[in-house]
Amino acid sequence: MTTLPPEPARAPVTEPHLQRQVAQSFGADAERYDRARPGYPAALVDRIVAACPGPRILDAGCGTGISARLFRAAGCQVLGIDPDPRMAQLARESGLEVEVATLEDWDPAGRTFDAVIAGQAWHWVDPVAGAAKAAAVLRPGGRLAVFWNAFGAPPDLRAAFTAVYRRVLPDHPMAGFWSRPAIDAYRHMSATAADGMRSAAGLGQPEQWRFDWARPYTRDEWLDAVPTFGGHGQLPAAALGELLAGLGDAVDAAGGTFTMDYATVAVAAARLAPH
Repeated sequence: MTTLPPEPARAPVTEPHLQRQVAQSFGADAERYDRARPGYPAALVDRIVAACPGPRILDAGCGTGISARLFRAAGCQVLGIDPDPRMAQLARESGLEVEVATLEDWDPAGRTFDAVIAGQAWHWVDPVAGAAKAAAVLRPGGRLAVFWNAFGAPPDLRAAFTAVYRRVLPDHPMAGFWSRPAIDAYRHMSATAADGMRSAAGLGQPEQWRFDWARPYTRDEWLDAVPTFGGHGQLPAAALGELLAGLGDAVDAAGGTFTMDYATVAVAAARLAPH
């Protein structure tokens, strides 16, 4: 685990939590999402579990349960919440308890937790209202911990992917994504999350962590994952097909396989004891 370097200056962006149509589009192919999205490093799970006063975990925006299953395997009792009933149902099929709601509107009904987590989901939550809700349901010493996987392909593939997106989808946000370090976008998300935590009464100073790891991909594995990226599920079938064909050609030109470097970035804050 390493500490993140200082944040760069942040440019104004359209905040993802306001884009509800995109936020609730992933359930259109929930099985692919569950199959193709990467998990998270054990070091992250261990770090969060070790910092918690007990085993009760609330997974906000749990999706199909990718994060929740990791924490359950670590001995935690996990309750998931997700606004998409399709994602929630798939999570239930793996034995998880899930309630359908956004975190902002969810009724805890007096329940409290030792940690509130969000994997690849906190940018879909209002960072101020979400932090306040988390603080309200955390026991003293509990943690709000939110995290994302930033990914970076080898330089030749980054250039090739950029060219494909700019040819097929020149106005899509991903057209510029591969031309700069992916960690930059996630630094903005982390900084926004940290600002929200600072605004919440009862939470301590947020900490930022980074965990580096890597995963190999075959051509087919990568093309299976691409439609799960934000906004891709809403593309016209012809455009998505042309995009996948171009990306597949790029991976073929690189030898048919590649290793994706991941940096899991996390922001965490502890629930302070009442005075």
